[in-house]
Amino acid sequence: MTIDELDARLITLMTEEPRLGVLECSRRLGVARGTVQARLDRLVARGVIIGFGPDVSPEALGYDVTAFVSMEIRQVAGHDPVADRLAAIPEVLEVYTITGDSDLLCRVVARTNADLQRVIDRIVDVQGVLRTNSIIALDTPVPYRVLPLVADVPRRGDR
Repeated sequence: MTIDELDARLITLMTEEPRLGVLECSRRLGVARGTVQARLDRLVARGVIIGFGPDVSPEALGYDVTAFVSMEIRQVAGHDPVADRLAAIPEVLEVYTITGDSDLLCRVVARTNADLQRVIDRIVDVQGVLRTNSIIALDTPVPYRVLPLVADVPRRGDR
């Protein structure tokens, strides 16, 4: 599943200016409106574009602390039951299954360090969680990004 140069330009434009409409995208890219719409539909159908919603800043909502919590779990029923219970905790933003000494890794947010303790206590209370280890993030020098990957796909072709 590769994207071409036009797909990459469209994704970049929509990432940099998400409020643009299809007509304005077509004007800026120099292609027909129908082409832009068809490309968007195809990119969504293929799972390349996975959302159009606003990116919301946890900090702007008062969640100034970000931490990563790794955990060992009782794997009797697998990862899914624990992940489902973790999903019920609003401060748990992401959960990954991982390799290594731990089984799951969560990105969590909290209002303060004391509030982080409350969030970790909720995580520890989840049935199936045996042990946790947490790391507080101090800064985000490279935030989540995918545009470098988008730009690289047409360049690398089928290497």
